[in-house]
Amino acid sequence: MRYIVIGAGAVGGTIGARLHQGGHDVLLIARGAHYEALKSDGLRLITPETTETLDIPAADGPVPGRDDDVLILATKSQDTIAALADWPADLPVVCAQNGVDNERTVLRRFSRVYGMCVWLPAQHLEPGVVAAHAYPYSGMLHVGRYPQGVDDLATQIVTDLGKPSSGGLVARAVPDVMRWKHGKLLGNLANAVEALVGHTDGPVDGRAAVVDRARAEAMDVLDKAGIAYSTPEEEREVRGHQVDVRPIEGVDRGGGSSWQSLARASGSIEADYLNGEIVLQGRLHGVPTPVNEVLRREANRHAREKLPPASMPLETLVGLIDERCAAESR
Repeated sequence: MRYIVIGAGAVGGTIGARLHQGGHDVLLIARGAHYEALKSDGLRLITPETTETLDIPAADGPVPGRDDDVLILATKSQDTIAALADWPADLPVVCAQNGVDNERTVLRRFSRVYGMCVWLPAQHLEPGVVAAHAYPYSGMLHVGRYPQGVDDLATQIVTDLGKPSSGGLVARAVPDVMRWKHGKLLGNLANAVEALVGHTDGPVDGRAAVVDRARAEAMDVLDKAGIAYSTPEEEREVRGHQVDVRPIEGVDRGGGSSWQSLARASGSIEADYLNGEIVLQGRLHGVPTPVNEVLRREANRHAREKLPPASMPLETLVGLIDERCAAESR
């Protein structure tokens, strides 16, 4: 098979690099300066152990298709429709994305859709360069057919992702991939907090308290909606110490995907599909979601106004949340 990775940033670049190292046919799709760097110099993959420059074919848009093509979509959720607009609808699509709305969106046009739950701490802030911070494996990926099940293609994708077996990726075929992705969604609610006020440092930290409020609100919504989700205990048991974050000499680890969106001043952020997913489910099922609504709104405002990450005082964010909670309780 040929794996076409649409969105060769932090996650897509790492997945594409590891597939390439495993001997698979890979094409990276990127835009602008990142595409130019990939085309001229290759992809520079930096890990806690090695730095390699990989000569992986790259393009800046759709290419003539092959019967064995598999699209791995690794863009932000807000870019899903535009990213797939010009690709043939008879190709299988693997949604290697945060959030839980992409698979349903893609299924409107593509008949073969696969979910991928991604645990892969990486960053992309410089054209042509991706830093993957986890050790001994760069990431753990759960893959399954959408809306459920495991078929031959899902099994083959998992097999291919697991090569090379050392230092690459850990992949699992699961019939309930969306349950795992809803569990990951609960973790990703912290993305907006990190982007707005900085890292959460522990259970007694004020930022962690905001995250706890957002997650408690979300679990209440998902429970009332009858939506299953994996638990942190399950995730820790499966992941173990296979994907531990380690420092990389000479590389400062800034933050997750939403933090990176603000750092790059991209003008958009994924909050509508993370905190906003909880807001949507709350509206559908009559459950107030003031914490996630404030996080969604403020993350979008910071992206729109191109404000840098961690530029909002924690006290300001807490005040906005408390004000919204009080207004909804009246």
